[in-house]
Amino acid sequence: MAAVWLPVFLLLGMLNILAVGVGLSALNVRYRDVRFLIPFIVQFGLYLSPVGFSVTEVPEAWRTLYELNPMVAVIEGFRWTLLGGEYPVTGVGMASSVLVGSLLLLVSLRYFRRTERS
Repeated sequence: MAAVWLPVFLLLGMLNILAVGVGLSALNVRYRDVRFLIPFIVQFGLYLSPVGFSVTEVPEAWRTLYELNPMVAVIEGFRWTLLGGEYPVTGVGMASSVLVGSLLLLVSLRYFRRTERS
């Protein structure tokens, strides 16, 4: 039954990836050294996202702050739909993923459109 939610998490992941991709591409056009910074950002993002561990390992006091990372809900959602169990992310984490991803996409698109002229 949890597999029904897989397209939702896929779209949410695509939203967040598109937001970061558009923003970094616009930055790369304006500042050519950004391409050297991207591998560092990706590696740092792997440490900030629950790729190698579950969000349940984060202390309860820090979990709400940790769930502000938009990829936490996506990665835990994939883990939940494919492996089963309980979905550990709260409604705040899911809402922050949608809101942060949408806001980042709007900011990135606005910056992209401004950079596109030059």
